[in-house]
Amino acid sequence: QVQLVESGGGLVQPGGSLRLSCAASGSTSSIDAMGWYRQAPGKERELVAVVTNAGTTPTVSSVKGRLTISRDNAKNTVYLQMNSLNPEDTAVYYCFARTYDGDYRDYWGQGTQVAVSL
Repeated sequence: QVQLVESGGGLVQPGGSLRLSCAASGSTSSIDAMGWYRQAPGKERELVAVVTNAGTTPTVSSVKGRLTISRDNAKNTVYLQMNSLNPEDTAVYYCFARTYDGDYRDYWGQGTQVAVSL
């Protein structure tokens, strides 16, 4: 089992920046990938960015260049640096971890609210 604790959300003005953090604990040696999804009001949850053990960081095109994922393996923590935020980035951001120990399993954080508004 893996537990995920997110932090760093809040209210920011358009053009501002935030950094989200997600710390994993438990069976962290089985983690194959970590990343972030987001869900805006009335919309489906969408993938924002993923970092795998191979180091690849596919990022959805709508946030490319503004939202950057990074991972500190020593701290079992993944970060999402968000710059040039606009109101369309308002959403609940969920951290996830995918583990592999013969089967793939996904674990989710509780979500952190990001609101971009004047």
